[in-house]
Amino acid sequence: MIDMDSLIGAATRVQGNLLFRGGLRIDGEVIGNIVAEAGHPSYLVIAEHARVEGEIRCDHLVVNGEVHGCVFSADLLEIQPSARIIGDVSYKVLEMHGGAQVLGTLTHRDSSGVGPLLAVSGA
Repeated sequence: MIDMDSLIGAATRVQGNLLFRGGLRIDGEVIGNIVAEAGHPSYLVIAEHARVEGEIRCDHLVVNGEVHGCVFSADLLEIQPSARIIGDVSYKVLEMHGGAQVLGTLTHRDSSGVGPLLAVSGA
């Protein structure tokens, strides 16, 4: 697991694009794209009361809040029970919990030719 290097607090609203490396947790609001720096491992958490308006691109993404925009997860995408994603989703491995909502298309992306991998969570 990657260390959480950065935090956007619950009382914080960011307007503009974010480029990050390592771990980032968002508890507040971001209006802009959130993109992990290429060539470095990345881990992004959108907390339960967080809200993002923009595209998200990273390796490992955990969504428990609200996202309005397309999501691209190069490795693992975890969609937690209170998550709501309004936009198309691209993933390599998907873990989706009961109660989570995705209003868009889910597309598996993997250059190896292997079929989609779905992780089952305990309900």
